[in-house]
Order: sequence, then C-alpha cells, then structure tokens
Amino acid sequence: MSEPILRVENLEKEFGVVHAVRGISFDIEEGQVVGFIGANGAGKTTTMRIMATLDLPTSGKIAICGYDIVNYPEEVRARVGWMPDNYGVYTDMTVHEYLDFFARSFGYKGEDRRHRVDEVIAFTDLASLAERGMDTLSKGMGQRLCLGRTLLHDPEFLILDEPAAGLDPKARIELKRLIRLLAEDGKTIFISSHILSELEEMCDTMLLIDEGEIVHHGSADGMKKRKDEGFVVAIRTSGDPKELERWALLYPGAVVEDAMKDGIRVIFDSADSSVLTKAMKHLMSENIPIIEFRLEERNLEDAFVDILAKVGG
Repeated sequence: MSEPILRVENLEKEFGVVHAVRGISFDIEEGQVVGFIGANGAGKTTTMRIMATLDLPTSGKIAICGYDIVNYPEEVRARVGWMPDNYGVYTDMTVHEYLDFFARSFGYKGEDRRHRVDEVIAFTDLASLAERGMDTLSKGMGQRLCLGRTLLHDPEFLILDEPAAGLDPKARIELKRLIRLLAEDGKTIFISSHILSELEEMCDTMLLIDEGEIVHHGSADGMKKRKDEGFVVAIRTSGDPKELERWALLYPGAVVEDAMKDGIRVIFDSADSSVLTKAMKHLMSENIPIIEFRLEERNLEDAFVDILAKVGG
C-alpha cells in the first residue's frame, strides 16, 4: 500500500495562551478531494498554513509527498500549491504581468515560461483579461487569477482556503468547474469552505474540526446519517392525512415528527433498512392511498450543527 500524500500526526499549535490546534492526526490519499470544515476560529487556516510551510507546528509532524514540512520545506513547496483566502493586489500590473512575475519566481525561463503562463491563462479562462489591471478585477476574476498563480508550478497537492468566499453564483459555478477539472487530472485538493452544499458535491471525504480537534473524518453521507434517530421518512397521501397520523401513532417504533399539508414526516427508531420495508408493506395493507414514501436525510449544514452540538454537549 502506497504512502498517503498527506500525513498529519499529533499536530499541535499554540499562540501564547491560545491552543489553536490540539493533537490532530489524519491521512489523505493521493487523488482525493477533501473538504475541511469548521467554524471561524476552529483551527482550519492555522492547520493549512502549517501544511503550506508558512507556520511551524509547536509539536507533531506533517509529511506531504513523503517530505517532512519542517526538515524539507523546499521539497514540500515544490509540490504544494497554496491559495490563501486573499492575495496581494498590485497597481499598474496586468494579469499577464502578475502571472509572468510568479512564473519567473518559480524558475521558468524563456519560451518555457511564456508557454506555462499561456497554459494557466487558458485553463483559468483569463485570456480576455490578460492585459487588464489586476486591481480592476471583480472578486470572481481575482479568485481565478489567484488559482492560476497557485497552479503555475504544476503542484501535486493543492491547499485552497475559502476559495468561494464572496463569489456570486456564476463565479462559484466556474470555480467549481475548475476544481473538478483539476481533480480529473489527478490533483489532490484540500479545500476549506463555509459553503457546505458545494463541498458535498465536490469532495470525496470531509474533515470537521472544532476547537482545534478533528471530530469527523469520512464521507458527507457519513456526516448526514442520523445514527441516534434511525430513519426519517416523508409520507404523502392523496387521501386524508389524519389517517396517516393515526397509522403512525399505532405503528411500533414510529413517531410523528411533524405534519404536512398532505402527509407526515415520521421518525423510525431503528436504522435497519428492513424496518422501512415492513412499514411500507403494513401501510399499503391499511388501504391508505400513498403517493410518496421518501427517505429524508439531513442536509450537510444540519449535520454540521448537530455534530458540533454533540461535541460541545
């Protein structure tokens, strides 16, 4: 089995009396798209800055592509693309000049440099903006430019800190398209965001951090699963919804969560899927005209809130 592209072991970071990161450990496999979730002040940006070699850990280790970030920072930087939540804007500098400057700093020369800058401009759809002053760009255009700078040295591992923050819907869709293309190209992408529904669409796995500790590492479906409540089912009828309520009151293990205009939402106290099959068969035997029997999941935002409530409680 190959080594993970990212390995975090017992990572700690303190700023004076503030304990920002508290002994977290996790592995990320090559080619994954990972969503990094947490409230403001939870430790997301601190963790990512350490991963990007911009801060040193108080203790613990991080290895990226097999290189320890403290002992081999230059090796790590050659393989990591860091996109912060904001970037420096320079007056009297065009989009092309900005990317060309950073291409030079990455060691590209002559025709190789011109070719690489043109590739990045094409990928991020900045060709029409190449001669425009970077200080005149909209938020979405600026994020594409910042992503382009991040991609110049063709890194294997991308760290994106709130890349969709402040973007309008059109710009978010465009950014999401670019991230999908990068994932298809085999890049490993580590994304923090407050837009949880979009992370769900893009990510293979989720990391939830709270007060410097990892409280969930797994799929979005794993976050949303109602482990304590069993299944929640919306049932709609073309007949009298009160008949549904009467049925649920008498059916073992069913509790009416709330009533709808044409039905009810029911919580079953077991997470065994056979329970739903039996309930549906029993309901049909009662001759209640059913037009929908649908399993409901919490959305990612509700799951996020519930997990934090359980940790805090």
